[in-house]
Amino acid sequence: MTPEDTALTPWFHSDRLHFAVGIENTFVPQEDVGRRRLDEYELTQHYHQWRDDLILAKDAGADMIRWGIPWYLLEPAPGRFDFTWTDRVVEHLDRLGLRCVVDLMHYGTPLWLDNQFLNHRYPEAVAAYAGAVAERYAGSLDIWTPLNEPVVNAVYCGERGTWPPYLRGDDGFVKILTQLARGMVLTQRRITEVQPSATFVHVDAGFRWTGTWPPGEREHLEERRFLGLDLVLGRVDEAHPMRHHLAANGVTDAELDWFTANAVTPDVIGVNYYPAFTTAERDAGTGAVRSAEAGTAGLTDLLHRYAERYEQPLFLTETSRGGPVDERLAWLEESVDTVVRLRAEGMPLVGYTWFPFFALVDWLYRESAEPVDRWLVQMGLYDLERDAGSVLRRRATGLVDRFRALAAGTTHTSQERGQCQERGQ
Repeated sequence: MTPEDTALTPWFHSDRLHFAVGIENTFVPQEDVGRRRLDEYELTQHYHQWRDDLILAKDAGADMIRWGIPWYLLEPAPGRFDFTWTDRVVEHLDRLGLRCVVDLMHYGTPLWLDNQFLNHRYPEAVAAYAGAVAERYAGSLDIWTPLNEPVVNAVYCGERGTWPPYLRGDDGFVKILTQLARGMVLTQRRITEVQPSATFVHVDAGFRWTGTWPPGEREHLEERRFLGLDLVLGRVDEAHPMRHHLAANGVTDAELDWFTANAVTPDVIGVNYYPAFTTAERDAGTGAVRSAEAGTAGLTDLLHRYAERYEQPLFLTETSRGGPVDERLAWLEESVDTVVRLRAEGMPLVGYTWFPFFALVDWLYRESAEPVDRWLVQMGLYDLERDAGSVLRRRATGLVDRFRALAAGTTHTSQERGQCQERGQ
């Protein structure tokens, strides 16, 4: 391959495994009685320490970063944009040579959008915002995630009533998910209009289930996890296993025909997986559902399911483990080993992301009255520690050097070490 060919090769078709980090960027700005604003950038002081945070990400060996834009601050009133802060961040990303996978929509909507995702203007509004961002940063930002984890979003906003607009049940889930999916379609189409060479990473939460479930429930959930992507890709035809469920909850044939006629396809599908959280287990005796440890077996299973269903390049867009540093370090080794092995077996895995880069604030903070430090979850390469001046200092853990070495290829994963030993190297 000539240098000219390499320059024209899309980033997701190169031979390298991209190493990324991600900065948690959930934004739920709506406040209510007993509910505080949840803005992870504000709570972790990223708005003030963004410059150093990006330098640390680059220094850790990442060549890519998942980073999100707070829509509610960028567009404080309909059609009025304030790019002051994002201009500086994007300029810094350019200077560092850190390629950004942009999270355009990470749960929260602007305060002016009544009823949030239910608002009839939402799909057009989110697409207009995305188009404005893509147009302004053409030449700097060209990898886009239209919306992070559509099914998780629909669960929190539409099924459990945890986040605005606080709907519940199957009806609420379907209402929210179809609005999100329509917004994703229009977002990708609008960005492509202003950036024809843009690439898209659609990021899904990788749910899994184990244990004994009531008849049909596990099968329903296993199909439902794919529903956001299937709608966007125009795959919900007459034979789709979720078609009847959508119809039973008010989705018309005309609406589903719209998705088929306007379908978009991402260049890469992102899969998020947490070894102690992604898999749900149901107790056969009590019926209680809890998170179950699934380790690398769960990761392997989930990636195979997405690879076989969509036949697209995959990016492990989130993985990490909370707890002591030695446990996090072990998961870094095990998960990278797994990705390397699956790539060697032919799976089109193009990237690995440790997410979050530093500690995040548990979403339960929003429903509590306790100080933010009570809700810090140390899952990152860096821990957050508050000093006497109330600054959340970024404290490097042993994961930083190891991540850097893995990203640089200067040390072998355990699988690669085994292969070298077999060759007598």
